[in-house]
Amino acid sequence: MAGHSKWANIKHRKSKADALKGKLFTRISKEIINAVKLGGPDPKANPRLRLALQKAKEANVPNDNVERVIKRATSSDEEAYQELQYELYGYGGVGIILDAMTNNKNRTASDIRTVISKKGGSIAHPGAVSFNFDRKGVIYILKKNAIEDELFLAVSDAGAEDFSSDDEHFIVTCDPLKLLQIKEAIEHMKVPCKEASVEMIPKSYMECSDEDMKSNTALIDALEDLDDVDSVFHNMKFQE
Repeated sequence: MAGHSKWANIKHRKSKADALKGKLFTRISKEIINAVKLGGPDPKANPRLRLALQKAKEANVPNDNVERVIKRATSSDEEAYQELQYELYGYGGVGIILDAMTNNKNRTASDIRTVISKKGGSIAHPGAVSFNFDRKGVIYILKKNAIEDELFLAVSDAGAEDFSSDDEHFIVTCDPLKLLQIKEAIEHMKVPCKEASVEMIPKSYMECSDEDMKSNTALIDALEDLDDVDSVFHNMKFQE
């Protein structure tokens, strides 16, 4: 496992959409519903639901809301959301991957086309962009909350693939199926995780002009603001 950062100054992490509490609650509700549909309402027997409930707790979603969502999910009248992935090209050949959860595929596709018509970019053929990305579980821990050597040993024993850092965080990378068990191993040390999610990690990055970077950022912002969009990943390299 490497001890250096892969993402210093090149990972675009936009928080504006998540800061909109209504959208965040809706996103977590979708995750809970899909988790219950796939694995049942018992979090002890359903790791996916357990992770969704942890996200709800970290986002301060009221317990009453969570219980209502779980009850809805157990109803045969409530449909699971489709989990979709879209591949796009931005400016300068930058690859963009969109993860969405939707109950109306046509609406989601139409919304994405509308953004592209206004902000640029183009739809790519399936696989044309994703071949350059690996799907990984990623956990962020604030450096001030952990001792590096102890954290490294704990996550290594739990099955992590990589351990790196940026200015503020230790970053643990793993197989998505091991995300929850590694997160729980960290929290067993009384170390809080700032964020734990599945991400698309680029194998290589694209350098582009300042103009293309500005245009790509506007495109990514607009895509992230779509109601059905859960996450947006790209391989644009940001300049120092």
